[in-house]
Amino acid sequence: MPPECARIAILTVSDRAARGEYADLGGPAAEVWLRNTITSAMDITRRIVPDGRDAVADALRALAEDGADLVLVTGGTGPAPRDRTPEALADVIDFDLPGFGEEMRRASLLEVPTAILSRQSAGVRGQTLFITLPGKPAAIATCLNAVFAAVPYCLDLIGGARIETDTARCEAFRPVSG
Repeated sequence: MPPECARIAILTVSDRAARGEYADLGGPAAEVWLRNTITSAMDITRRIVPDGRDAVADALRALAEDGADLVLVTGGTGPAPRDRTPEALADVIDFDLPGFGEEMRRASLLEVPTAILSRQSAGVRGQTLFITLPGKPAAIATCLNAVFAAVPYCLDLIGGARIETDTARCEAFRPVSG
């Protein structure tokens, strides 16, 4: 039986934020979006790690092992040399969900032509759903608005916590059983 309180983690991937040289804007923006959208009980934790495949993969594994139902990862999804969040995710997940990345890029392209450089993705490890996002707050909102309606049902299917949403912000889609 899924837990009553969703355990959600937000992982910010940034060398500068990890060193304290830059304020983490992505993590707080993702948390605000979640708190404004999810109406069911949740526990949100935030972490910051430097860019790089190994550091990100280690953090993702730890969050899944700690029982996170949903992990939002902000940053490290571009084409810069140290942006290796997608590769780290591939090292950790049991399988990917390519539709998430496709939809996030489609929605982002309506706002900026550089969205084609973005390598957002999603995948599942055990009962944990991972979604990678850009690091910029406005882009995080665009991406979450594009895909979050599918997140509650995905969590249902993988045995994660049940999430309910404010239908005025995001109407979660769950098929009618029949």
